Amino acid sequence: PHVTMHPQKEQEIILSPREIEVAVLLSKGYINKEVADQLDISLTTAISHRKNIMEKLHARSLADIIVYVVINGLAEVSEL
Repeated sequence: PHVTMHPQKEQEIILSPREIEVAVLLSKGYINKEVADQLDISLTTAISHRKNIMEKLHARSLADIIVYVVINGLAEVSEL
């Protein structure tokens, strides 16, 4: 099945600012522990954010998160 991901519109911000930070770090190849260290949060919190991101985006893999980050201009492809 083909998954379509639409860019976020102003009125429908899907991810919280913190979830966006987590999504960008995951897209850059950081593992959960590194995300936690970068954002000064616990590993449990980082994993929880990741789970919430997956659910909110209906993502089945990290690749779906990366596509979302790029489509929405949250990070440049060259940064990833």
